[in-house]
Amino acid sequence: MSTTRDTDVRTKEEKSGEESSREENSTEARDASELGAAGAQLSTAPVERAVPGSFGGSRAPGAAGWLAWTGREILGWARWFWRQLTSMRVALILLFLLSLGAIPGSLIPQSGTDVTKVEDFQQRHTTLGPIYEKLGLFHVYSSVWFSAIYILLFISLVGCIVPRTWQFVGQLRGRPPGAPKRLNRLPAYTTWRTEAEPEQVREAALTLLRKRRFRAHTAGDAVAAEKGYFREVGNLAFHIALIVMLIAFAWGQLFKSEGNKLIIEGDGFANTLTQYDDFKSGNLFSTDDLEPFSFTLNNFIGTYEPSGPSRGTPRIYKADVTYSEGADGKEKKTAIEPNTPLEVDGSKVYLVSHGYAPVVTVRDGKGDVVFSQAVPLLPLDSNVTSTGAIKVLDGYRDAKGKREQLGFQAFFLPAYGGDGSAVVSQFPALLNPVLNLEAYHGDLGVDSGLPQSVYQLDKSHMKGFKDTKGKQLRENLKPGETMKLPNGEGSITFEKDIKEWAGFQVTQQPGSGWALGGALVAIFGLAASLFVQRRRVWVRATTGPDGVTVVEMAGLGRSESAKVPEELGTLAGLLYDDAAPGAPDAPDTDSDSAPDPDSAPDPDSAPDSKASPGSTPSSTPTPDSEPHAVPAAEGAEK
Repeated sequence: MSTTRDTDVRTKEEKSGEESSREENSTEARDASELGAAGAQLSTAPVERAVPGSFGGSRAPGAAGWLAWTGREILGWARWFWRQLTSMRVALILLFLLSLGAIPGSLIPQSGTDVTKVEDFQQRHTTLGPIYEKLGLFHVYSSVWFSAIYILLFISLVGCIVPRTWQFVGQLRGRPPGAPKRLNRLPAYTTWRTEAEPEQVREAALTLLRKRRFRAHTAGDAVAAEKGYFREVGNLAFHIALIVMLIAFAWGQLFKSEGNKLIIEGDGFANTLTQYDDFKSGNLFSTDDLEPFSFTLNNFIGTYEPSGPSRGTPRIYKADVTYSEGADGKEKKTAIEPNTPLEVDGSKVYLVSHGYAPVVTVRDGKGDVVFSQAVPLLPLDSNVTSTGAIKVLDGYRDAKGKREQLGFQAFFLPAYGGDGSAVVSQFPALLNPVLNLEAYHGDLGVDSGLPQSVYQLDKSHMKGFKDTKGKQLRENLKPGETMKLPNGEGSITFEKDIKEWAGFQVTQQPGSGWALGGALVAIFGLAASLFVQRRRVWVRATTGPDGVTVVEMAGLGRSESAKVPEELGTLAGLLYDDAAPGAPDAPDTDSDSAPDPDSAPDPDSAPDSKASPGSTPSSTPTPDSEPHAVPAAEGAEK
């Protein structure tokens, strides 16, 4: 018996729960139908749709039915995939994947930037090297998978922006939707009675809302207003800016060029392909795209902090140049600094490095000069300890008249610490310059046809000169000193003239300005979409049964926010003070005829709720108690 009784109780509880659920669902459906257009189009975001079981519907018999069903199925799935691709969720996922894909491009050497580092990485990592090569990690930005993400993101953004922009333009051309039938169903709501005429109240409300920068108009017995369109403008601007950035980056990568050139003081440079020490460009770049200009390095000026924690830090670091635009342009003088490049049309010349080029003179056994020029050496540290090679290729004969080539391994120290100290510079300026040389003779290997660095000495076919002790000939030379080669083989002199060189990078990357502009617009658009709220306000003024005007105000935002009730309360207070002061309370009615808390005012009859939904007529605001917006649910609970 007890089991049966428990079952009956549970059955009653389940029935009660089902009835309660049905009532809630019917209430939500009724609220949605009552809001109608008033609660729609607060955003241009597309509506998410679930995947149906089949897009084809019912299948007719026969081959024709199967073909028709298959066509509907394919078309339906294609539309569904397109909606997913153009959804904001997928766009964000693709943007995240693009960011992840750029990480290996920053950490792993890239063949488009430095082939030598890629080869060195592959030699040192025999296991990872082939894997990275198959995955395209040595050329990330031109790989198939990175290009696929890039293109899909572009398509996703375009497919998302075009319909949303068209829809938003339609909203701007239209008017804010009229007031729903029951304003007390909205999240923020307030009401009061006034002796002012309804037309007077509506006119005052229209003026007030327009003064507060609402788009407002009169629709029937109510004023409809809307504000916060800049949120959607910012949202659309953000995504359009992303598209501009994608196009600018792609354009810049396809048509970019970048070259480096080391120039010794007194030498010049013309912007032609053969003048560069190294040069790389995009796939669609042509040598005809190089801007015609030239410049000469007159002087390099560098001063450094002499002491303290910043000792050796550059204070002045600039290159004085004379440049001209075009083939017959007028010469102009300027200074190129690390953060102040030389700009010529679409090209920029950056100062990227600096070093010293000691002037050396080499003589053969007869005393004839076979080599005399400034030799640039590459710095190894911040104090410009430099290294390089001096190569005498032609014109040298040894003491017996035999043709040979000479090579000198050189280390230059701008500020040598003195005898007994390490072969490193103590300061970047020329305080105590010393040139350390090792002498070799034989075959430099330049006639083999294989490329080699001008800063490295290939000793595989060279023999070192020996000193009197039978050791490798090596000496420290100060400016003006000479190192004599043994057995009358010749000499090398470190001249007192020490020149400096500067390294320049010439870049030409179209679209960089568009990319910067897109980034700035994206930042401001994102800020607007996050901090601006789109909301609507309605003011209804109708004549009640007793001849007194009933004013209702309600507000609705895209999302729940305390700002909507606060703003509505402020607007209601201004309208109450300026044009619609409170009227005396209506006479009390019989308790049996009190209004239902769930009822709401009808536009054809005077509403009974005053300060909030569900309140009694006695709660009508007075001049000492101005109206304030309250959530509709709160009024119902009261």
